[in-house]
Amino acid sequence: MNTALVFAIVLTAVGLPLCLVRVAIGSVLSRLVGMQLAGTVVSLVLLLIAVGEDRSSYLDLAIVLSLLSFAGSLVFLRFVQRLP
Repeated sequence: MNTALVFAIVLTAVGLPLCLVRVAIGSVLSRLVGMQLAGTVVSLVLLLIAVGEDRSSYLDLAIVLSLLSFAGSLVFLRFVQRLP
């Protein structure tokens, strides 16, 4: 187990629950910020796992996830805009 995997475990154990709490409660804008931050945290965890395990396929997954996270936030804003 190297330092990249340790940082991935710590980021998953500490950062991700904080993001999920922000997504669960708060205003719509606060939830959007939590969703964006959760996407960033998961992308960073995947990058750290890719470095720790020395596998390039996880790098591709992290890049795709970061792009889909941005697209997901745009879809979320589109639906929120339609609400009265």
